[in-house]
Amino acid sequence: MSLSPAVWQRVREGVSPDGSAVAAVAAQEQGALGTVRVAATRSALAARVLGAGPLDPWLCEPGVTDVAVNGDGSIWVDRGHGMEWVGERLEPDEARGLAVRLAGLAGRRLDDASPWVDGQLPSGARLHAMLPPLVAGGPHITIRVPPSETVSLDGLCARGMMPALWEPVLRAAVESRLAFVVSGGTGAGKTTLLAALLGCIDPVERLLVVEDVRELSVDHPHLVRLEARPANVEGAGEVTLTTLVRQALRMRPDRIVVGEVRGAEVRELLAALNTGHEGGCGTVHANAPVDVIARFEALGALAGLAPEAVRAQLAAAIDLVVHVTRDRGQRRISSVAALFRRDESPTIVPALEWDGPGHAPRTGPGWPALAARLALPSELPSSELDVDVAVADSPPLGHSLPEAS
Repeated sequence: MSLSPAVWQRVREGVSPDGSAVAAVAAQEQGALGTVRVAATRSALAARVLGAGPLDPWLCEPGVTDVAVNGDGSIWVDRGHGMEWVGERLEPDEARGLAVRLAGLAGRRLDDASPWVDGQLPSGARLHAMLPPLVAGGPHITIRVPPSETVSLDGLCARGMMPALWEPVLRAAVESRLAFVVSGGTGAGKTTLLAALLGCIDPVERLLVVEDVRELSVDHPHLVRLEARPANVEGAGEVTLTTLVRQALRMRPDRIVVGEVRGAEVRELLAALNTGHEGGCGTVHANAPVDVIARFEALGALAGLAPEAVRAQLAAAIDLVVHVTRDRGQRRISSVAALFRRDESPTIVPALEWDGPGHAPRTGPGWPALAARLALPSELPSSELDVDVAVADSPPLGHSLPEAS
């Protein structure tokens, strides 16, 4: 298809294409193609110029959470049951052109001098791309598709992410302003659960959400977003999560949320939670609730904090760890653990545990103290939750109650 002089002028001026320009190019062929074929041509051009081109069908497919292109050009999608090959491949040149164009749409640079990119597409999808020789074969493209609608805590419960009796417990924890982290592996549903929990916060509260790349989709009327920025091609202009957490403290927050605690910003987050900003939260990668302490120690080392300092601050800052897992495609909350304080050091004790569908949820030794903190019954209906352990001398939760002797 030939381009009009006006379109070529836009190209020479470096003006990015937009929907009206694409429609104008397609309209040039109306006499030859007819109205129906012009509409199809406009859609195809928009996908290739404004969208994700050959990946658009899967990015638009309901239920798809991830789309990936491997070095051999194979296209894989995750519909909630693990990655599946769709039976199609991209040629190396096509894959590289697509990766570079998507990086441009995300406002990032991708070339041999800057061979990887992490950014957000206009649709809200999270893009990661990497070029050879850092990866084998051709370019690797990974796109995390945001949910088409905000999911509430009730909605996650209806989908089987948690036992029904856990929903009021989690809601009470949020309303009681307990500080918590959602832990789990990649793709386990940490961000989805955190967004649902934030939706339970009183509308009068002001939330400051700090993210590396915008992912949280939260239904809350007073939400302020801060997003990190990478360095430009000259290596200047970087804005880190550490800086953003510091700035958030000056923006009159009722709660501070760090989308993913992954680096030196852990120092500012722990400091914020220990200076009157109750109810803060975030996500962290960990294989199990008990691994959260070691994970915070490792992150604290990046900020120059000694393990002892991290443990002391963590013991006073965090009340709860909600752990999510993904088992054969099913995302679920496997544990809600209380963080106790003993001799200024944190101890994580299971309060609620669940092995998944077909298994009865159960309580752990941390449940009595958690129930007391949330003003909930110490025993829940035995038909859904088997209360089996009660520890009379359980230490108090987090920084909200006096330290146990």
